[in-house]
Amino acid sequence: MSKKNNDWKKRDGVVYSTSDSFEYNFVEEGESETLSPSQQKLKVLLDKKARAGKQVTLVEGFIGTEDDLKELGKLLKNKCGVGGSAKDGEILIQGDHRDKVLQVLLQAGYGAKKAGG
Repeated sequence: MSKKNNDWKKRDGVVYSTSDSFEYNFVEEGESETLSPSQQKLKVLLDKKARAGKQVTLVEGFIGTEDDLKELGKLLKNKCGVGGSAKDGEILIQGDHRDKVLQVLLQAGYGAKKAGG
């Protein structure tokens, strides 16, 4: 006996169906393949919105798996000697380390540039 995948929270857009034979087709969001460093177009910017006035260096535009994103985030945090996080395609580095992060990304072969002020 097979178990139906009946998670109602994943049914975006389906309101109601009177058909007995209706089957909702779940769209699985698989992780995209990680692009090579030379194909990545990363933006390095300074952000302090919704962070209690604290400055963070934000790297956005990463396309790839969460594991590769966390690995790159770990590299950047180690090179800058500070903390941070990596999730949802963004890497946050505590403090203003735009120049250092940009230098490390360019040495690693990533396509990166400064954005913002």
